[in-house]
Amino acid sequence: MLKIHNSLTGKKQEFVPLVPGEVRMYVCGITVYDYIHLGHARMLLVFDLVQRYLRSSGLRVTFVRNITDIDDKIIERAARNGEDWFELARRFTSLMHEDCAALGLQLPDFEPRATEFIGPIVAMIKTLVDKGYAYVGANGDVLYSVRRFEDYGRLSGKKIDDLRAGARVQVDDTKLDPLDFVLWKMAKPGEPSWDSPWGAGRPGWHIECSAMSTSLLGSYFDLHGGGMDLKFPHHENEIAQSCAACETPFVNIWMHNGFVRINDEKMSKSLDNFFTVRDVLATLRDPEVLRLFMLSSHYRGPINYSAAQLTQADETLLGLYRALDGASPEGGVPIETAIAQFQAAMDDDFNTPDALAVVQGVARELNSAKAARDDRLAADAAATLRAMGAVLGLLQQESRVYLKRAVGAASLSDDEIEGLLRSRRDARAAKDFAESDRIRSVLTDAGVVLEDKPGGITAWRRA
Repeated sequence: MLKIHNSLTGKKQEFVPLVPGEVRMYVCGITVYDYIHLGHARMLLVFDLVQRYLRSSGLRVTFVRNITDIDDKIIERAARNGEDWFELARRFTSLMHEDCAALGLQLPDFEPRATEFIGPIVAMIKTLVDKGYAYVGANGDVLYSVRRFEDYGRLSGKKIDDLRAGARVQVDDTKLDPLDFVLWKMAKPGEPSWDSPWGAGRPGWHIECSAMSTSLLGSYFDLHGGGMDLKFPHHENEIAQSCAACETPFVNIWMHNGFVRINDEKMSKSLDNFFTVRDVLATLRDPEVLRLFMLSSHYRGPINYSAAQLTQADETLLGLYRALDGASPEGGVPIETAIAQFQAAMDDDFNTPDALAVVQGVARELNSAKAARDDRLAADAAATLRAMGAVLGLLQQESRVYLKRAVGAASLSDDEIEGLLRSRRDARAAKDFAESDRIRSVLTDAGVVLEDKPGGITAWRRA
């Protein structure tokens, strides 16, 4: 049975859907004011994997991943650019969708935007005010009273008194307590706003996710995920709001993925080691390389991003596609023992490093079957690789096509390579071996690997 580490309890627990056969899952998505970066990519890939595996296990999944399209950062960036905030959010939403498609992410079932849920947001805030969990501050903002919620800090392990003593929250005379957070912000001149019982304004960040998740999935659902940086205060505040408003536990299991580090340092704009997804993908043979790299570490731990790690992922993926190359795509039946081992790894809190070890073991078996000309075993092993790859989002491309892909910008196009190969065949036929060797050197210098086969056939792939 699948076991998932629950951030709320700090332990692995058997995953039993609240409704048999169904899974309702919410993941905090992107605030759309800039290009998505590697930290976003890890979160997106982790929870794409989670929903893929749940579906492959026969469960009916409702996957919700939101978009925050109104926020201080959006308003500030738009003002700096001299453009309308709505157009900026729309533009970066479109760019995010391009990057998600490049990463091979499956579409969520619902992708709610905060500005589409102003009604439910206002209704939830009103419920919190009516129940005494929220109040109107001196400046007109509506604030959540943290001390009114007894379990505040349970997810993050933080205690209210310690937070107060740490003076991490700026003192604000408009609040009853410095820890209280904004649910509804009164509009400033020139800012976007919506009508509410407390005047024109806009929602705070935390209330958006509470309203969107409960509107689409109900007041108590199975899984809630996001990056480790959201654990506090964002998810802590979601719990406080949602439990108080709905009087339910809100979420059964909380999942959080670890940070991305750059050359053993935390990824940070201030350290100038900050990479966008599209900048990284432009240097790779294929987006699957980044996916394999991300899955090579367990989702809960940190992952160190470096050129060496990407090169290793590229070589590993090349090896898997080379194993598939030449194996019949038809008639194979997945090998039960290998599939069972793969599922056992994934059932252990989505242990992708162990799952990838199974994948590589099957690739070795496939290579042995090909060498022994055991077509039946080769077809079965190839089918097994494809089946496991479908869960991981890997190995779904035609092997011969993949192996001809270049790393970054190719110095020679496919047509140029084919032309050189024709010239090389002509030179060999004329016994001009010096010219044949010269052409081979040109191709080798361009990162093209040749494989001369019986019958005068030459296959090629990019190194």
